[in-house]
Amino acid sequence: MSNEPGVSRWGWVTIPLLGVAAVTGWWPTLRGWWPGATSSPSALSAEHSPGQAGHESDHNHAHAGDDHDHAGHEHDHSAGNSIELSEQARKNLGLQTGEVTESTFVRTIHVPGIVAERPGQTRVRVVAPLTGIVTRVHVIEGEAVPPGEPLFELRLTHEDLLESQVEFLRLTEELDVVNRELERLRPIVDKGALPQKTLLDRQYEQQKLRGAQRAQRQSLRLHGLSDSQIDEVEQSRTLLSLLTIVAPFPPPETNPPVLSAQSREAPGNAVAPSSADTSHDSNTDRAHSAPPLLQIENLQTEVGRLVTAGDPLLSLADYSWLYLEGNAFEQDADSIAQAVSRHAPITAVIENQTPPGPQVTGLSILYLSDQIDPVERTLHFYLALPNQTIRDESVSGHRFLNWRFKPGQRTQLLIPVEEWPDRLVVPTTAVVQEGLDWFVFQENGDHFDRRPVHVEYRDRTHVVIAPDGSLFPGDVIALTGAAQLQMALRNRSGGAIDPHAGHTH
Repeated sequence: MSNEPGVSRWGWVTIPLLGVAAVTGWWPTLRGWWPGATSSPSALSAEHSPGQAGHESDHNHAHAGDDHDHAGHEHDHSAGNSIELSEQARKNLGLQTGEVTESTFVRTIHVPGIVAERPGQTRVRVVAPLTGIVTRVHVIEGEAVPPGEPLFELRLTHEDLLESQVEFLRLTEELDVVNRELERLRPIVDKGALPQKTLLDRQYEQQKLRGAQRAQRQSLRLHGLSDSQIDEVEQSRTLLSLLTIVAPFPPPETNPPVLSAQSREAPGNAVAPSSADTSHDSNTDRAHSAPPLLQIENLQTEVGRLVTAGDPLLSLADYSWLYLEGNAFEQDADSIAQAVSRHAPITAVIENQTPPGPQVTGLSILYLSDQIDPVERTLHFYLALPNQTIRDESVSGHRFLNWRFKPGQRTQLLIPVEEWPDRLVVPTTAVVQEGLDWFVFQENGDHFDRRPVHVEYRDRTHVVIAPDGSLFPGDVIALTGAAQLQMALRNRSGGAIDPHAGHTH
């Protein structure tokens, strides 16, 4: 009994000490569970301080890095309108720069079109002029031949041609006899041994034979013989048994007119570093001054076949000149008619290619239809399109060509309708829109500064910027990649993602 008060006294001291120890050990865990168990502002400030020396806690080290990210984020906001690009970044973007210049912008309307053949001019059908058997074929499918090149050889079996040749030879022989008789009688008549009437009778006979021979020569021409072949029959006094069919010569002045060199110049409404302009160059002009090459198509015969007069043998195609057929809507008819009246140069952009195909400038409208298509409700008009060869190669003695423009290709025709002088014109890739604002990126050393601009007009290829002082002629801007620069600038302004977002410690 004497010891019970001592034990009780030490028990009351031990129990509070154990409670304090338990609370101290579990306090970090309870602070995470209990919403109200948070540190004081001073403690938080000290806990997240990046300069706290000797602190080895991983948790506090992460928060120090988080504060560093936020400091960098505030720096990006201060440079929110400028971005620095390395040389590698420029190459990755394919960035192109150029000076802004003042020029006259030509506003155009876009009209769909298609490359088409010239009716009655592009294709020539070659038929058998006479009845005969094909003994040789000189060409193959797809080959290109000049006019006058041999195509086929026929062994003639046509009775009319044989009879015409026989009659021509008979008249030739009779004319030779009369000529020799006149040479014999002329000195005798001069001496008075024979009357003058005898000489006149022979001269009349000579004139009749010459007329009959000329008529028979024309008959042979109609049968398909050339003058050289007829002369050969006359000189050799043998019948022509083999006929050579050659590529026909085009009629003169079959090429459509084109605009002069001065009017073929593209309007100066671009600051692009280069253009895919394929307007007529000197090589094209020289090519069209020579006889066109005709491509063999639809070869329909072979050696040993009997053909009669008029049977098709093959088709020849001349693709050196083509048509562009435009299909305008009814509301554009007046604009196109005005372009025709003032001989405005038209630009064609070839589609069906990635990237878009070449531009052909300086084209002229040759013909404007006077009626609206009742089905498509479109107005048709036609332009002359000079073609260009992209391949000219000889293989095993046969020549092959490939042309840049082909019938069936789709195009966009740019019809000029209005001119705006003294405008700042840039390509569409130089301007980017964000909300209600438009921006360009001006080069400033190794930086690009974002400049707000006022866009007066834009189409598929160009943007017209108002001369309000935001941009001046001579300023160097990024002509391409404005959208990518804007995206990079926005990503930098957004800052790094907080790895502790969504968590409360």
